[in-house]
Amino acid sequence: MGSNREEKFKFCIDRGGTFTDIYAEVPGRLECCVMKLLSVDPANYDDAPIEGIRRILEEYTDNKIPRSSKIPTDKIEWIRMGTTVATNALLERKGERIALCVTRGFKDLLQIGNQARPNIFDLKVSKPSNLYEEVIEADERIELILEQEMKSSPLVVEGVSGELIRVSKPLDIEALKPLLKGLLSKGIKCLAVVLLHSYTYPQHEIMIEKLALNMGFRHVSLSSSLTPMIRAVPRGLTASVDAYLTPVIKEYLTGFMSRFEGGAEKVNVLFMQSDGGLAPEHRFSGHKAVLSGPAGGVVGYSQTLFGLETSKPLIGFDMGGTSTDVSRYDGSYEQVLETQIAGAIIQAPQLDINTVAAGGGSKLKFQFGSFRVGPESVGAHPGPVCYRKGGELAITDANLILGTVIPDFFPSIFGPDENQPLDVEATRKAFEKLSVEINSYKKRQDPSAKDMTVEEIALGFVNVANETMCRPIRQLTEMKGHETRNHALACFGGAGPQHACAIARSLGMSEVLIHRYCGILSAYGMGLADVVEEAQEPYSSVYVPDSVIEASRRELHLKDKVKQKLREQGFNDENITTESYLNLRYEGTDTAIMVKRHVEGEENDFAAEFVKLFQQEYGFKLQNRKIIISDVRVRGIGVTNILRSHELEPVLGNPVNEGQYMIYFGTGWQQTLLFKLEKLGYGHILEGPAIIMNGNSTVIVEPKCKALITKYGNIKIEIYSAPYTVKIAEQIADVVQLSIFNHRFMGIAEQMGRTLQRTSISTNIKERLDFSCALFSPDGGLVANAPHVPVHLGAMSSTVRWQIEYWGENLHEGDVLLTNHPCAGGSHLPDITVITPVFDNSKLVFFVASRGHHAEIGGITPGSMPPFSKAIWEEGAAIKALKLVDRGIFQEERIIKLLQSPNSDENSAYKIPGTRRIHDNLSDLRAQVAANQRGIALIKELIEQYGSETVHAYMIHVQRNAEDAVREMLKSVAARVEQENGSCIIEEEDYMDDGSVIHLRLCIDAKTGEATFDFKGTSPEVYGNWNAPQAVTAAAVIYCLRCLLDVDIPLNQGCLAPVKIFIPDGSFLSPSEKAAVVGGNVLTSQRVTDVILTAFQACACSQGCMNNLTFGDNNFGYYETIGGGSGAGPTWNGTSGVQCHMTNTRMTDPEIFEQRYPVLLRRFGLRENSGGAGYHRGGDGLVREIEFRRPVVVSILSERRVIAPRGLNGGENGSRGANYLIRKDKRKAYLGGKNTVEVDAGEILQILTPGGGGWGAAASST
Repeated sequence: MGSNREEKFKFCIDRGGTFTDIYAEVPGRLECCVMKLLSVDPANYDDAPIEGIRRILEEYTDNKIPRSSKIPTDKIEWIRMGTTVATNALLERKGERIALCVTRGFKDLLQIGNQARPNIFDLKVSKPSNLYEEVIEADERIELILEQEMKSSPLVVEGVSGELIRVSKPLDIEALKPLLKGLLSKGIKCLAVVLLHSYTYPQHEIMIEKLALNMGFRHVSLSSSLTPMIRAVPRGLTASVDAYLTPVIKEYLTGFMSRFEGGAEKVNVLFMQSDGGLAPEHRFSGHKAVLSGPAGGVVGYSQTLFGLETSKPLIGFDMGGTSTDVSRYDGSYEQVLETQIAGAIIQAPQLDINTVAAGGGSKLKFQFGSFRVGPESVGAHPGPVCYRKGGELAITDANLILGTVIPDFFPSIFGPDENQPLDVEATRKAFEKLSVEINSYKKRQDPSAKDMTVEEIALGFVNVANETMCRPIRQLTEMKGHETRNHALACFGGAGPQHACAIARSLGMSEVLIHRYCGILSAYGMGLADVVEEAQEPYSSVYVPDSVIEASRRELHLKDKVKQKLREQGFNDENITTESYLNLRYEGTDTAIMVKRHVEGEENDFAAEFVKLFQQEYGFKLQNRKIIISDVRVRGIGVTNILRSHELEPVLGNPVNEGQYMIYFGTGWQQTLLFKLEKLGYGHILEGPAIIMNGNSTVIVEPKCKALITKYGNIKIEIYSAPYTVKIAEQIADVVQLSIFNHRFMGIAEQMGRTLQRTSISTNIKERLDFSCALFSPDGGLVANAPHVPVHLGAMSSTVRWQIEYWGENLHEGDVLLTNHPCAGGSHLPDITVITPVFDNSKLVFFVASRGHHAEIGGITPGSMPPFSKAIWEEGAAIKALKLVDRGIFQEERIIKLLQSPNSDENSAYKIPGTRRIHDNLSDLRAQVAANQRGIALIKELIEQYGSETVHAYMIHVQRNAEDAVREMLKSVAARVEQENGSCIIEEEDYMDDGSVIHLRLCIDAKTGEATFDFKGTSPEVYGNWNAPQAVTAAAVIYCLRCLLDVDIPLNQGCLAPVKIFIPDGSFLSPSEKAAVVGGNVLTSQRVTDVILTAFQACACSQGCMNNLTFGDNNFGYYETIGGGSGAGPTWNGTSGVQCHMTNTRMTDPEIFEQRYPVLLRRFGLRENSGGAGYHRGGDGLVREIEFRRPVVVSILSERRVIAPRGLNGGENGSRGANYLIRKDKRKAYLGGKNTVEVDAGEILQILTPGGGGWGAAASST
């Protein structure tokens, strides 16, 4: 694409949700034209981008262009545009009406997804709605061929990926025709298609597309052509998104192009895709459009700041009205292949942009003694208080009070006639009203407490908002092994530059960069992007010389493909470059890395590069583990070089200010000079405090910081890092710092969890996320527990306290403790807890701990979840106390001996098998140690910032804060219960399937907000394995209290401070040391939860089970928990096919399941009408049918097969579950709730999980 002879207009446009930004280069002028319009303004124009182009052409060509006329194209060289049309349609669920076509037996596959709950404490289990209205099933089936099967069968063919497959059921086209016809009769003309294993055998999907288009469908999205990668759920969701959005985008684009003279033929328009590349109109589709606008911002800052203004890697910080986008750039775009937007998973190459729900519109609240910002937004309408629409307090209001939002420089577009400025007076009044509430609370805590001023309160909220935004930045950098402080902050967006100095200081950064077009950087970035064409195909093979040759052959084919597409768009070969990738992973893991060929055209050792990248990101490498090729990908780039940064000449003389304004900083009000960027030049230096007005953006240079204008006209701010000083009151917490420390403590636990997930290798921890991480005070009290698996919540505290008592003074720096025994505070043996003491100057200051479910720990059955265990020694290795690391030395021999030779004290003649996966155990234990080390590093960083005394004080304060919140909740519950029952005493009970009773007497004190959970009357220890250690009941109590609170407080020991739990010794909730307990953690915990929640009348019983399935032989083991129906509540229906209450682990994707294990998944869907009827229905359970392809041992450990999940307040019970084995001769055998069975090839296990109970009598429904 060479240069044009005649200079013409060049337009870069970002059509955002609220505003449309336009950057235009005008022929014959050095200065560009910048314009900002409302994206939607029907009273004045139909389309904001067209209106902007029309106004600019009219102004600079002196030719009148009526709004009703078409835009002349003879003066336009090109238009580059990003649009939120797709994103908005997805967020607002205003896409096209679509249907889904899926393999028979899987019509509910996308609704079930990975069966996890988005928010574990949301009893309603709110999930995003489906994009499709109808589902039809295609009668067809593809099977992967196992190695030992015959390869010469006529039905066996090689798939695209190189895997051998069998077409066990050819597509029944005739049966599909009436189904498609039925969709058309309902007005549905768009179809998404996902068939199992279509990534490697797309023929059936292609046949459906041809049939549907011939029958009159307007658009068909095939999962196999959009993202030909293994994993049916994300591939199917991507096809749904594409079918849902592409027609909407095409309709908008057709309308947009029709507004130009000569239409699409006469104007060069390219659109920004989610991967940071441009595409012509006909190649711009729904699944690649959702990050169109934010991608422009990433391109904008990366191409104008990195290498030109700094050599440091950059953190992109784009703060808008409702959310903030965070990204990273270090010489190349960081991409991900899968992301979740508005509840929809999209599997396609896209820039790694993390969105946090904190922006200028984030709502401000004072709750339970601490400041809270977001995640709710006040929106554009009614907006913040200052917008004069009766809105609520938001961050914008706080900035207005502090003087960092200056009404003189803000458009006067408010009030009934949209001509008034921001309302400072109303904002101040709203803050004064809030200050009464805050200061009253402080006085109740400490009568001598000094009142907070309105300014102090506003600054407090801004500081809390800044910490909220720092959290994802730390995660984005540190979870990939990078130090946050070594980056520069590239700040843009409307609100970002006001917060830049404070954010950078909190993160330890010394440099902030603000582009001169920071307010419209997403638009400017459109003109810096290249045209991109992607091609990818699956290739499944072990990485060996022969497969590398085959991968190279495929790579050449894909290169030709993308180059041809770029040639068709007018690019010459000298302007085309390509990037080649192999998607590699270790055998037996799901963690794939796209490895780029370093030098095109040369031999590359992709495997060595993969090992290096894996070790960099995860901190270890797997020895003697095969590397698997999953996909070959080529990215073709048409280089445009159309916008260039211009260097400025240095200026002489001092900068001239526009006046002075008062701004409130931490030390009080300060006179602050205001400058306009357009009047500043290269070399000007501004000492803080200062204000720089940059178009519609306000840049705040804080005191002691220094701003420099660079040779490209951008702003560089050098950050002064003052030592942190926080006043400590021994009894009373500062209400602002309390919120900040809550964030910091929780952030540490979350980062420990991410480290554990990254560095582990087992499916259970890495992919199913069956783990938890937490930090504890020196006495073992829980300080913060990241919300991973509910059954672990609060339960680790008793584990840590047991170890403190056991080891006493014998704890040293470099020690790491290990335990899994129930009598030592454990849950069940597969959950191994790794605890590390944290020392500061030789003083014990914290403990950190991580608990992970190990798929194999020995015992009488593979998978270590024996249904018939009667004593603890039958369940595997039981370890009360061990130093896994002793003063820095990993005790590998000791742990191997303990795991491979479990004790069987009661029967020394009977040898219990040890672990069958010792290498996985060792790898995961090292990952747990690494997670703890990450926690220690972050705690020490916190102590370095604030001082040990301050950190210790707030460790106590956050626990007291949680205690206050729980007390307030219990008082309100007591008032309700007393009004309804005349007493604050509630009795509730429920039964296990064997008849064992869980009895609860709940007494609440309405005055003190204290509660007693008394389980007297609960049955004795059982001769089975559903005995539950006391820690499990404590976890159930803390989980239920947190659900009832419905406020985002940290999970810590304070939650249990107002609570007393009495469990009779010798009951099956407090069993003896030798009792079998493997089922207590996964079954009884669910029943205890049901009893507590029904006592509080919170919701009906959920499925009350985890439906634990294990199968394997001496060579492998597999474990999963299966979702069911959740209970209905007073205002909601239960949710179907979801993990309930005490677990939230993920389900393995059907294609991965069949690729890795000798199974065929015959059916996986909702068990219709299994939820209890009622005014609000309970959620339906699931049906899962697995056919085994070779002999294995199968164990099922389940409940609610006899006693149904109860409805509440007149609602009916949910259906009981059932487990069957279907023999090869079709005989169906009922297995009961708990069983182990040897299964032959061709036999099918059918599991029907329970539904949730209904709420309220159905007759009262209208």
